[in-house]
Amino acid sequence: MSTATLSAIIRHCQIRLRPATFNDYDGAVNGLQVENSGVVTKIAAAVDATLATVKMAAAAGADLMIVHHGLFWSPTIPWTGPRRALLQLLIEKNIAVYSSHLPLDAHPQLGNNALLCAALNFKKLQPFFNDKAGRPIGWQTRATVHRDDLTEKLGRVLGRAPIILPGGPAQCRRIGIVTGGAGSQLKIAAAEGVDTFITGEGPHWTCALAEELGLNVFYGGHYATETFGVKALAAELSQKFRVPWLFLDHPTGL
Repeated sequence: MSTATLSAIIRHCQIRLRPATFNDYDGAVNGLQVENSGVVTKIAAAVDATLATVKMAAAAGADLMIVHHGLFWSPTIPWTGPRRALLQLLIEKNIAVYSSHLPLDAHPQLGNNALLCAALNFKKLQPFFNDKAGRPIGWQTRATVHRDDLTEKLGRVLGRAPIILPGGPAQCRRIGIVTGGAGSQLKIAAAEGVDTFITGEGPHWTCALAEELGLNVFYGGHYATETFGVKALAAELSQKFRVPWLFLDHPTGL
């Protein structure tokens, strides 16, 4: 059985993703969130670190989880009920947790946004959406595609039909992508000159706002648009450190 040291894997992740160069939400806590005994034999990638995915990782015999949404988005005290069960399982099964949020969204090779662009065959990408991170986290491209054709293509890539707010032109020519929950920030996308914005989810009031801004908005699902990065990072780690990996698919439907 091949093994790798946890410290070497985490060092590689930190060098590749450079989390210290990003401003992120306080709850993101980018980096190693839980240690194990120091040895990794199998990696499990998941979008979310929850009791459900930790149970899946334990059942698969994984001792390192690579996640996009870590353990600390909501208050973590008291450690009772499901929170205690999660902590107990991590310790008993010797599972480490490494989380990367905006650094993994923004990465030009491993990132959710870059990989969704690649899956849609978008070329000549330019940085896009300079918001909380203090730097662009998304990508935009100039591509002429009918809104209906883009709807069909995005649905094939994500495995689910997107929600469309058809506020912009039927013929899309400048398209921006920011995966996850960027729907509440349509004004940022419109101000950067795109006529079409692809993200994961947004609130009800964005329908009227999209019409006011003349912007097509595609909501592909927060979960569905953010499976790419953790898979890519886990696959890279698997190849470099000679340990197997798997993806824990636990969709939220959102």
